[in-house]
This record gives sequence, structure tokens and C-alpha cells, in this order.
Amino acid sequence: MFGIDLDDEGAAVLRPLEPWRAEEFLAHIDRGREYIGRYIGMPDINQDLPSAGRFLQNYAEKTAADAGQIFGIWLDGTLVGGLMFRLFDAKAGTCEIGCWLEPTAAGRGLITKACTVLIDWAVDGRGIHRVEWIADAENTASLAVAKRLGMRKDGMRREAYFYRGTRHDEEIWSVLAPEWREARAGRGVRAGRGPR
Repeated sequence: MFGIDLDDEGAAVLRPLEPWRAEEFLAHIDRGREYIGRYIGMPDINQDLPSAGRFLQNYAEKTAADAGQIFGIWLDGTLVGGLMFRLFDAKAGTCEIGCWLEPTAAGRGLITKACTVLIDWAVDGRGIHRVEWIADAENTASLAVAKRLGMRKDGMRREAYFYRGTRHDEEIWSVLAPEWREARAGRGVRAGRGPR
């Protein structure tokens, strides 16, 4: 089974999050339910094994249709978070990345490293021109990742979504392929390996 190391020790690995991992995925969501659910509805959707299986199956179908994909991050063999191409449109040259982590895995740079792998693959492997990042305007950790990735803030949608009884603002960030390549060259980094 393939995996991409996110650190030099091989302790952190990025790999596909497939339907057969529903039980492991649900256990992960249960461990981080409150923390993860502060800004995203994934814990609300994945309440039990059947719903977790349906969620991962939906992404397997998106993968087959080339319309999205989901990946997990394992740390020392335990699923602790993940990323997804929530939207992926190769024909239009656009995609949106989303992410989440358990609190025990936060602050280690795992999301930034994993996003770098996915953006490299999207831009270089699939010809994506625009990579978007959409986050709750109060989710400072997520917005910090967008900044570390060199994304630019495109704007804010005021009270754009209703979540847990409250309307929330969301910020839209993006990076364009030429900007991504230029920033990567400035860091002296070659294109990384992608998920496929």
C-alpha cells in the first residue's frame, strides 16, 4: 500500500482514506469529535459506522469520477487527521482543499506538509491552475496554514453558512499555479511526489 512520508523518520504518513477504513476513521473522529467539530460538520455527519462508511464511500465515488479525493494522516500508525480535495475540477483547472486534525496532532506542521504534497500533485501532475482554501473566519489555525502555504486572501463571505445554530463568515484564500511554482523555486524545493 502506498504512503508518502511527511517527516524524515517515517512516523507521519499521508495515504488514501478508503471505505474499508471506516471503523478506524470513526474511532479517529470520536477521539477528536469536539475539537474537529468546532468549525466543520464532519463529526456531525459521521456519528456511527454506517454513516462513516457512507462518507468514505462518497469520496471513493468522487475519486472514481475525478471530482474529489480524501486522504488520511497517520502518526505512529494511528489515524490523526486528514485532507480532502473537497472539490476537484481538472477541466476548469480548480480545486479546493479542506483539512482536519485531532488535537493531539496539532502544532506539528502535518497539515502544511500534507497540503504541500497535494498542491504539488494538483499543480504539476494534474494541471490545476487555482487551489482554494475556504475556512471559518474565526478558525485561526486553518487561516495560518493558508498563509504558510503562500496563499492570498481573496475575500470574505459574510454569514455564508449556518452551522450549529449560528451564521458564520468564511474567508476564501487561493494560490495560482505560477505563484506556487515561483514560491517553491524560491525555497529551493523540487516538485514533490503526489498521491497518484
